[in-house]
Amino acid sequence: MTIEQAQQQVDAWIKTVGVRYFNELTNLGILMEETGELARLMVRKYGEQSFKESDNGKELADEMADVLWVLLCLANQTDVNLTEALQKNFEKKNIRDAERHKNNEKL
Repeated sequence: MTIEQAQQQVDAWIKTVGVRYFNELTNLGILMEETGELARLMVRKYGEQSFKESDNGKELADEMADVLWVLLCLANQTDVNLTEALQKNFEKKNIRDAERHKNNEKL
């Protein structure tokens, strides 16, 4: 599935099953919530915090997909073509960071 197809499929789902989009600020709040859930699981899996009973059954892939879902919703709502945006972002990084990381002695 391409990013464009994902945006289209989310849009179709929202307009049929989901009835309508939540407004942009609500979706921004949901994005923060979903990002927090991903962070919580990452900290437990790769960080120093221990798992709790409420973490059982949670999977990184599912949490990442939740974040992506809401980001796709926001892109649709704000008329952002994420394929084009990502391509432009690569161009920006290739210019700005062409030598930056190679010359970083910390890496």
